[in-house]
Amino acid sequence: MTGHRALSPLIVTLCVCSLIALIWKFVPHPAVAVVLCMLPLGLLFVLNQTFWLVSLFVLFSFFRIHEAIPALYSLKIPLLLSLGALSALVWHSLISKQLETFWHPSFTWLSVFWFLVFIGILFSSNPGLAVKYFKAMYWKIIVMTFAIAWLVNSVINVQRISILIVLAGGLIACVALFNSINGIGLVEGTRVTIGRQLSSVLGDPNDLSLVLMFPLAFAVSLLTTKNIGGIRILGLIGTVLSMLAVLATQSRGGLLGSIAVFGIFGLRLIRSKVLLAVIGSIALLVLAAAAGISDRKSGGAAEEGIDASAMGRLYAWEAAFGMAVDNPITGVGINNFYSNYFFYSPHWDGLNHAVHSTWFGVLAETGFVGLFVFIGCIISLIKTSQQTLKLLDSNPSHYSPYLHGTATAVYAGIIGTIVSGTFLTQGFTWPIYILAALCIALNRVVQNNSQNDNIAQTTFNKT
Repeated sequence: MTGHRALSPLIVTLCVCSLIALIWKFVPHPAVAVVLCMLPLGLLFVLNQTFWLVSLFVLFSFFRIHEAIPALYSLKIPLLLSLGALSALVWHSLISKQLETFWHPSFTWLSVFWFLVFIGILFSSNPGLAVKYFKAMYWKIIVMTFAIAWLVNSVINVQRISILIVLAGGLIACVALFNSINGIGLVEGTRVTIGRQLSSVLGDPNDLSLVLMFPLAFAVSLLTTKNIGGIRILGLIGTVLSMLAVLATQSRGGLLGSIAVFGIFGLRLIRSKVLLAVIGSIALLVLAAAAGISDRKSGGAAEEGIDASAMGRLYAWEAAFGMAVDNPITGVGINNFYSNYFFYSPHWDGLNHAVHSTWFGVLAETGFVGLFVFIGCIISLIKTSQQTLKLLDSNPSHYSPYLHGTATAVYAGIIGTIVSGTFLTQGFTWPIYILAALCIALNRVVQNNSQNDNIAQTTFNKT
């Protein structure tokens, strides 16, 4: 028996050496041996750093950091992070069981919506376009929504994700401001973009403003949260950079969403709603003037009546409604609005157009049923955020200030999404799903802390 035990390590060693030799035979390069020897350490890193892999993958995918910094593009960082993140998730959820999974009512709404999206792909007007978008992005969004909700399971992880979002947003804001100052990739001569040559989501001023509005909420939360030390300086820098970059996009939807974000924080700091409404109205006028929206070629002051930009949206919304009327159950399918615009718009100008509205985009691509469920998702998230804030406010000193700040940021982000969603297309992109995951995760963390505190208090009273 002892002999067999002694032989086991020897057999394993011989097998590993034989495998390395076999691989080296087909790929005769010294680096192969080094890579294979380092592979076990790489696997240990992947399994022990799941939170960081998932967080970095989400940040790279959402903020498109590798596109904002072209030198990183050839490194395929999102692909490498996705392989590591998915491998670690599978291992810890199915094999090691170290990842504590749970279900939340908001997951039910989201799952029903995702099911409708999948059914819509099968019945879409152009299945190729729908499948391509689902394979390229949407399935990752679905998986990472669960991953974020399950991994952000402690106060320290809440703190980490908040800071990471502000840092990533600050980086994108810096690139946007650099482009604006140097006249790089400007639309209509004045509106900033990033990476237009790569057809990036950052290449549209409206989408870029949406990306920037997301970290703005978290930056403001760090700035206004007490008892977090020097991190408030990061919040101040992030707020200034994000807001300046939003102004550089000259996006009306982005400005409205940003005002909504500030409004949520204002509600918690200013008791008078009338005063807050007055301040918000003045701020909107000042920011619109600072952004130079009146100087825009489309939607500027030079256009009389309803400007071309607004009319384009109205025509797109009319087309979206027509698509839903013809396909009330499934819609035309995800990523199919653009290709169907010609068939449903009575105002054809020789070009297909984007829908420029979250609500009408969901309506067109998933039908009336999909829109109803999507609205149900939003309502569920709002209620969950309000419940979390209520628990935090019931005993402020008991909870970490990062929980207070991040919970408010998520709530502000959801409200900002609702407001800006009227003009920006974000029904099938990262922001709302990241907010949903963080909303669910925060609710879980706060409830667990509250329950643990109650159990401890009950035990103390009994003794």
